[in-house]
Amino acid sequence: MTRQEATAFYRTHSKAIYNTALRIVRDSAEAEEIMQDTLMRYIDRGVRSATPAQAASWLRTTCIRMSIDALRRRNRAADALEGLTVDEVEEEEAEAVTMDVMSIRAAMERLPHPYALILDLVLIEGMDYSGIARLTGQKEVTLRSWFSRGRAKLAKELKTSMI
Repeated sequence: MTRQEATAFYRTHSKAIYNTALRIVRDSAEAEEIMQDTLMRYIDRGVRSATPAQAASWLRTTCIRMSIDALRRRNRAADALEGLTVDEVEEEEAEAVTMDVMSIRAAMERLPHPYALILDLVLIEGMDYSGIARLTGQKEVTLRSWFSRGRAKLAKELKTSMI
């Protein structure tokens, strides 16, 4: 890949990769580092995909893996996951609430790690539970439980912030 091609590739993919990393690690400097490492890994390894969609998919998957690894290195995941079991969670009645994006983002940032991570990956990244299970090493049933709990906690957080 020539320098010009690498620069164009960086411009094309850097924002999406940075945003993915930022939603997971919640630290701007660390997200920037992960984004750069992901793009450099693609360029250095000479990964060549047949289509731009395949390149974007490879970058997203690698970014998510690197972000999760960064969380593990900071030992935040171990503390957050301790003591969690797969239980049925009572579902609250859904209420139609109109919120601005900033209040939803702020509420997401206040959620504990496993819930925020699974909500980000499912709702924002559009990943399925089996793909997330392969990335995180968790069972699908655990991920579904975290998603359900996270959704309930997010709804409660949003209701509380409206009052």
